[in-house]
Amino acid sequence: MAEYLPQVESYKGSVKEKAEELVKKKFPERIIHFNKLLEESPFLCENLDNVHSDLKIPVPEPVILNNHDGDPPGKKRKLCGEDDIAVNGARMFVLPSGSVPINSHITNMVDTIKPLICQLVEEANLLKMWISFLIPKIEDGNNFGVSIQEETLGEIRTVESEAASFFDQISRYYMTRAKLVSKVAKYPHIDDYRRTVEELDEKEYLSLRITLSEIRNHYATLHDMITKNMEKIKKPRSTNSIEAMY
Repeated sequence: MAEYLPQVESYKGSVKEKAEELVKKKFPERIIHFNKLLEESPFLCENLDNVHSDLKIPVPEPVILNNHDGDPPGKKRKLCGEDDIAVNGARMFVLPSGSVPINSHITNMVDTIKPLICQLVEEANLLKMWISFLIPKIEDGNNFGVSIQEETLGEIRTVESEAASFFDQISRYYMTRAKLVSKVAKYPHIDDYRRTVEELDEKEYLSLRITLSEIRNHYATLHDMITKNMEKIKKPRSTNSIEAMY
């Protein structure tokens, strides 16, 4: 077991170096980068009509059926013959234009923001390990610096959990939109379903913009909190604190 201790200590040292560089250099760069993204397309859209996407589901022409066989209206007749072919499987709608396209504007936003969410989660985990390694052994008294470390750890855990929850929002959007589009395909003559899809796309645009703002805010909050308390985080207990009391 003793042969692995130098490797473990080396790992702890690398975590501390990466974390300090992250806070001092990378975090300010991240904040400025996010501010630029929020001022550019696709995250900046002054006209929400540009967020809409053509479903390419046409409204079919009305068909008038004349019943000359005396069957009641709406009754389905079974056709039997030697050339009948049994087809197994679920019923599906065949659209003239093929598949329904996704919303390219929203997808562009999602493709941009997902790597940023993963990056935030990984960097929050790195900071969490860094501060955990800096927490001293439990002793009576002189724990003010330790309380600052624990409060900072709590903030980092909150950031980490909120960042992970952003993925659920994205997956729910696509699932909800798919259900609405299937309604449009089934009932193409009902405009309310089409309008609902547009409203959902606008809502997701605003949600993704807010998500990017929240990621920026998380970086700014962590950077501010850690830099202000860097001395206490790195050295939670002062060796001269007891002597200063006398």
